[in-house]
Order: sequence, then structure tokens, then C-alpha cells
Amino acid sequence: MEALFSEFTILSDQALCDRSFDPSTIEGLMKLFEVEAYKEWAQLELECRNEAQSADDCIEQSEDYLESVMESAMAEFRLFEEEMNQTCKAEHDSLASLADAACKMGKTLEKAATFASNKYIDAAVNSAAASMRSAVRAVASAASNKVHPS
Repeated sequence: MEALFSEFTILSDQALCDRSFDPSTIEGLMKLFEVEAYKEWAQLELECRNEAQSADDCIEQSEDYLESVMESAMAEFRLFEEEMNQTCKAEHDSLASLADAACKMGKTLEKAATFASNKYIDAAVNSAAASMRSAVRAVASAASNKVHPS
């Protein structure tokens, strides 16, 4: 393009100085300018398309990477979720078995307390009966030891 400008300058100077200058010479040069402009335009358009394709490729790579990272994160989350569910289930089962054991122990203690209280009641009744018999004997023996005044 620089060479065309330089030639155009020379031809312009000739056209101003020389009366026998043929204007068709400048028309040929103008056609060369037009061809060169189309070449530059095509070159720029090709560069733009290449840049756009490069940008599309980068976006596609970024999307693939993001999708890969998201899948990895979701897999890690699912693994964490499953581990937490297993841990919670194990803890729940442990607490449930502990509660069952406590319930059984409570029932055993209730039976033992009932048995002990029944034994206590039986002992108290027997003691009271023995005290009553002893009192009756004492009264009976005291009554038999008295001499009748007659």
C-alpha cells in the first residue's frame, strides 16, 4: 500500500506539471488501490474470523472445564452426603439400641422394685402378725397369771 501511495504522489506531481499527462494512468493506479483495499479487507475479515473461532474454542474449553469441575464437585458432594447419611444412621441405630437397653433395664428395675416392695409388705404383715400374736400371748399369759380373788 505504501508503494501505491508513493506512485500516486509521483503521478499527481506529473499531472500538475505535464500537460500531455494521460489520466488513464491514474485510473489504472486507482484500480490497484481498489484491489489492494479488497485484499486488506479480506485479510482483516479472515483475521476476525480466526479470532472469533479462537474465542469460541476458548469458551468451549472453559465450559468443558467448568462442567468437569462441577461434576467433580457434585461427585464429592454425593460422597460426603452418603458418608453423612451412614454416620447419622449409625448414630441413630446406636441411640436406638441404647434406648432399648435402657427401657429393658427400667422394666427389670421396676420388676425388682415391685418384688422388693411385695417382700417388704409381706415382712411387715408377718411382723405385725407376729407382734399381734405376741401381744395376744402376753395378754393371755398375763391373764392366766392373775389369781382370782375368790
